[in-house]
Amino acid sequence: MIDDPRREARRRRRSQLLNHFIAYFAVMVVLVPVNYLTTPERPWFLFVLVGWGVPLALHTAWVMELFGNRPDA
Repeated sequence: MIDDPRREARRRRRSQLLNHFIAYFAVMVVLVPVNYLTTPERPWFLFVLVGWGVPLALHTAWVMELFGNRPDA
């Protein structure tokens, strides 16, 4: 049976998004304690949280096809 190329592309995008989430959360798990152990009066980890979170949100919206670029529509 031949797989649908659109299905394969969606699967690949979901896999890439999962990798993006794993990297994001792994980095945050390290940065938050480092911030609070070194400079608790200055929450600099928030810059990374937001600076990386916005592209992550856009990546999620793209994978969910919220931008109206559905190839099968």
